[in-house]
Amino acid sequence: MTTDFTTVSVGRRSFVGWVIGGTTLVAAADLLPAPAHAVPGTPQPAEGYDLNDMLTEATMPTADLITVAVHEDGTASFELPRMEVGQGITTSTAMLIAEELELPLDKVRVTLADARPELLWNQLTGGSNTTISTYTPIRVAAAVAKGALLEAAAVQLGDTVASLVARGGVIQAPDGRSLTYGQLARAAASRTTRRVDVRLKDPAEFRVVGTGQRRVDALEAVTGRKQYATDLQVEGALPTMVCRAPTLNGTPRRLRNRSEVLAMPGVTDVALVDTGVAVRAETFGQCIDAVRAMHVDWADGPVAGLSDDDIVAELKAAEQPLPSLPDTPLARTLELDVLFYFRSNSAMDTNSAVADVRADRAEIWSGLKSPITAQQRIAEALGMSQDAVTVHVVQAGGSFGRRLFFDGALEAAKISQAMGKPVKLMWHRADDARVGRGHPMATSRVRAVVAGDQVLSFQQAHTSVETDFRHGLGELVTAMAADLPTGLGNLGFSETVFELTQEVPYDFGAVVQTLVETDDRFNTGSMRNIYSPDVRAAGELMVDQLAKAMKQDPYEFRRAQLRSDRVRAVLDKVADIGRWGRSMPAGTAQGIAIHKEYKGASACLIEIDCRPRQTERDIRDGVGGPRVTRVVFAIDAGLVVNPRGLEAQMQGGINDGIALALTSSLHLRDGHFLEASWDNYFYTRQWNTPPEVEVVVMPSDSGQPGGAGEAGVAATFAAVACAYARAVGEVPAYFPVNHRDPLRFRPKPVVPPIPQSPTNGLRKVY
Repeated sequence: MTTDFTTVSVGRRSFVGWVIGGTTLVAAADLLPAPAHAVPGTPQPAEGYDLNDMLTEATMPTADLITVAVHEDGTASFELPRMEVGQGITTSTAMLIAEELELPLDKVRVTLADARPELLWNQLTGGSNTTISTYTPIRVAAAVAKGALLEAAAVQLGDTVASLVARGGVIQAPDGRSLTYGQLARAAASRTTRRVDVRLKDPAEFRVVGTGQRRVDALEAVTGRKQYATDLQVEGALPTMVCRAPTLNGTPRRLRNRSEVLAMPGVTDVALVDTGVAVRAETFGQCIDAVRAMHVDWADGPVAGLSDDDIVAELKAAEQPLPSLPDTPLARTLELDVLFYFRSNSAMDTNSAVADVRADRAEIWSGLKSPITAQQRIAEALGMSQDAVTVHVVQAGGSFGRRLFFDGALEAAKISQAMGKPVKLMWHRADDARVGRGHPMATSRVRAVVAGDQVLSFQQAHTSVETDFRHGLGELVTAMAADLPTGLGNLGFSETVFELTQEVPYDFGAVVQTLVETDDRFNTGSMRNIYSPDVRAAGELMVDQLAKAMKQDPYEFRRAQLRSDRVRAVLDKVADIGRWGRSMPAGTAQGIAIHKEYKGASACLIEIDCRPRQTERDIRDGVGGPRVTRVVFAIDAGLVVNPRGLEAQMQGGINDGIALALTSSLHLRDGHFLEASWDNYFYTRQWNTPPEVEVVVMPSDSGQPGGAGEAGVAATFAAVACAYARAVGEVPAYFPVNHRDPLRFRPKPVVPPIPQSPTNGLRKVY
């Protein structure tokens, strides 16, 4: 059965919940049944029913398994079935509970739930869906808890529920008598599970939601007390690293100097696994020394000998022809063809996991956005039943889609099983860049037919190396479906995600966007905002070309063609604040772009300086080149839980967009990627971070939150691309624009053993 998310989350304030039987108060939400959903017929699927609708509806059948607990110390706790990777969802979740429960924010404890197979699709963190899908269930559970506390207080105070007031964790009677939540926690608990009706707060009554709050984990983060996977102290788990093949996804045949490696200081174990040769030692430094010393015979990976140009040629061969019309005096065709190179997710926290695998059970700790799939796949690999594998979700320092996959956790489990000992696996920064999951290489071709000042058609054909969705929707059945043979499995997921996220919100006549994916030999995944940054950049570059062909201002042209008032409002805001059209020196320019996705709208205006100013040292150090000097970004994300957190998210997305346009890419040479760390993977640096950044959070009467985790990237990338094209006088053929410059770094070796020298620090590993 399908359900109507709009009716459930927007049109109702009265809900059903459950008081769960137990010794202290536990409350849950129930969002079923709901009216059937009908997908309206619209020009593009994502305009009527998008990826967030699909993900949100998938969570509803298990919404009543999400519970809020109130304890005798007066605090409330909640195990969030999503993953915190720096996006601030533990803070926004605590705010929702504090709001509906009438409890101070500092008395709400939000932790991350272990893998819970019973949640099915309700434990997947992705698609900017966390707040959208959990907003109502969390509020309902908190409201149920508050109602049970009020009922218990009415009994003890000898008054009616209607006459009592809950505020700040205290329930007060009209005569001044009061009881704390802690005093009522046991009395409010139910011996049996019972159904209750609740009424949620009207947003006009909110006192916490919508106010800027600092992160609940800020103090731990800045004092170094925040625990990531490699910080955990699991008994017996020693540092572990892997020596990897010199070609992408190569496999080990034999370690020729095993005894020599085992004799090295601190080394306890060595094991061959399918991904490389693992070494366990007393310190990570000793692991690195051992990896550098290994003599390994390797079997080449599937792209051995291939380089960027080979993959570009394969993509070009896979492109489907675009139908065209002959130019006539009344109509003409404009075309654009843009190439996007491989890019890395480049999370601050490298892939890591702790694994303790015994003969009959296993326990895993890792940063996981799809923990149920991880649990099921790990059990499968270890030859165990699923209930024999416990998976703990640990906070991680960044993801950008990377942690939808569980490569590190699976690898750690295999290594622990092979060694018969607990391991604390950490991927080296080079591992993350060279064999981690990133954004696939792609081409995007755009063709538009215009007549006079009208756009009659707009076609965009996106051709890409495969984007891997084999994590499924968060559990094994859909993961297995994604793993079906080519044309049935992963491509079906790709097409679905593409159709439910991409739209052209302009009145451009017949609009068609298509996706073709090919080549599954690379380690890819849903890098931040998935298809949108590339698709939007190519699309907005064409919008600029259309405006130019019609002799119209790019901003005014966009404004006149937009169908959405929300998108028009954010566009107007950045144009006004950024003083669109102001006079600028030669070699500099403004760029403006929009994006619509995840129930929200965004627009970005940037200013860029492309005047030459590099020295030879700048080129060697990766410094100089085009620099974004100013950014004005406006976002309408519907109801905003934490404006401060939203602003921080947009600032991160802005830097991502700048990096994608100007500096960040992976170079494939002879079957491996050359980049190995941030000294040669050029994410946005201090020298090209804009000194002026203004983020405007737009007011919204939506009443419901939209997605924000990825919303800052696409419009920024597109605006930088448009500004660069205006500044240099031509549309770039590829992004990032520095990819084919003379290589700006000296690649680190890929084949151990690596000679030791005083200059060989962590940066000089294979």
